[in-house]
Amino acid sequence: MRLSGCLTLIILAGCTRAAPSSHRSDAPLDFTLPTYPSKEPFSLSSERGHVVMLDVWATWCEPCRESLPQYQALAGKYAARGLRLYALNVDGDAAVPAEIPKFITETKLSLPILLDTDAKLSEETLKVKVMPTALLIDRKGVVRHVHEGFESTSLAEVVGHLESLLAEP
Repeated sequence: MRLSGCLTLIILAGCTRAAPSSHRSDAPLDFTLPTYPSKEPFSLSSERGHVVMLDVWATWCEPCRESLPQYQALAGKYAARGLRLYALNVDGDAAVPAEIPKFITETKLSLPILLDTDAKLSEETLKVKVMPTALLIDRKGVVRHVHEGFESTSLAEVVGHLESLLAEP
């Protein structure tokens, strides 16, 4: 089932419930997606050696309005220690010219945005079921933690996982 076709199910599933989990694959994650707004290609492998937080979000997701600014603050706080944070949008081509700029203005978002307009990466590779979903990726490119949903109380757990990954060589 396509992620774009599952939006109702995601909403009904309660996208504010935060549920951390560990990722079970030891294979490094790699993909190439266009960036917003330039549509220049971005390859995740270019960030090897850094800890990467990849936050999957959509403009219609209310918890994303709360999580992304807080994650943006983490990106600034931990950048010098090697954290890179990317906001992976799954809205689709129609949202790119209208909804994304509006969301960015309203939330004062300045994170780099990647576009998964057909939701293929998010659905098939990342297995995203809840908005937002944050993936924490170690310096070797391996997804180590997945946080589904967002509650302000779950931020401490995300920070703990980030601290642990940033402490690794």
